[in-house]
Amino acid sequence: MSRLVTIYGGSGFLGRYIARHMAKEGWRVRVACRRPNEAHFVRTYGVVGQVEPVFCNIRDDNSVRQVMQGAAAVINCVGTFDARGKNNFDAVQAEGAGRVARIAAESGVARMVQISAIGADAASDSDYQRTKAEGEANVLAHMPDAMILRPSVIFGPEDNFFNRFAGMSRMGPVLPVVGADTKFQPVYVNDVARAAAMGAMGTAPGGVYELGGPDVGSFRELMQDMLKVIRRRRLVLNMPFWAAGLMARGFDLLSTLTFGLFSNGILTRDQVRSLGRDNVVSDGARGLADLGIRPTAMEAVLPDYLWRFRPAGQYDAIKESAGRLGAK
Repeated sequence: MSRLVTIYGGSGFLGRYIARHMAKEGWRVRVACRRPNEAHFVRTYGVVGQVEPVFCNIRDDNSVRQVMQGAAAVINCVGTFDARGKNNFDAVQAEGAGRVARIAAESGVARMVQISAIGADAASDSDYQRTKAEGEANVLAHMPDAMILRPSVIFGPEDNFFNRFAGMSRMGPVLPVVGADTKFQPVYVNDVARAAAMGAMGTAPGGVYELGGPDVGSFRELMQDMLKVIRRRRLVLNMPFWAAGLMARGFDLLSTLTFGLFSNGILTRDQVRSLGRDNVVSDGARGLADLGIRPTAMEAVLPDYLWRFRPAGQYDAIKESAGRLGAK
């Protein structure tokens, strides 16, 4: 019988890629998520019955334990940007990660992979970064040999980074950003998934790995690269942190006054605090190279999924070709 891996948050952006890798390696994959009825697409990653979406509430011991039964490895991809509500930073990223690790240790699970983030710091004034660090500590307290992966911003077809700003670029001549000089090291989702799969299968040692791609650039430079791909001219305008903080405070207040009816998915105060720090691999940190993974460059991937934001979309290449013919 093939081995079983439980992936918490396995229907999310990164989780689905990990599920696909594990299925290709012959593992049975249990995708634990809050809405399994919306995750039937993961079934197509393997043969009939190999990949199954199941319900799980990471805030509940019994729920976490039930979907872990029989697993040889667990991977926790669950994260949030929600500072309020039941599924807040502390409940999900700190306590939830610790819960998965504790139950894994109690259940005799051999290996665990925890998805964290570059910038995880228990002393950070950002709740996102603080709880990521607390989650790491909670995992290692119960599973000391676990693999901790800290990726920079992850890009790929379903990402919420380049897709989001490419969509914004269609709204006017100006593209506003917060922290234009903050540096990032975008990493391809499939490279992160490969690293996680290696940790779960035991083909790579545990420990902390910081994952970044071959390209390092400021927020402004990344947006300029994106605009070249979608062939739009826009002014990338830096929004001062003080102004961004006021705007974020207003959005957060509106969310509070409407009792969550307005969900602040635009800009939060915590995101403003996070954007004040570079998001790149630390000097001397173990990374993709230590796992034998050659990082994928953005230029090799971005055109494959950002073409739909070009002025003529899928017909943009045809228009360019026709323009060259007319110029002869």
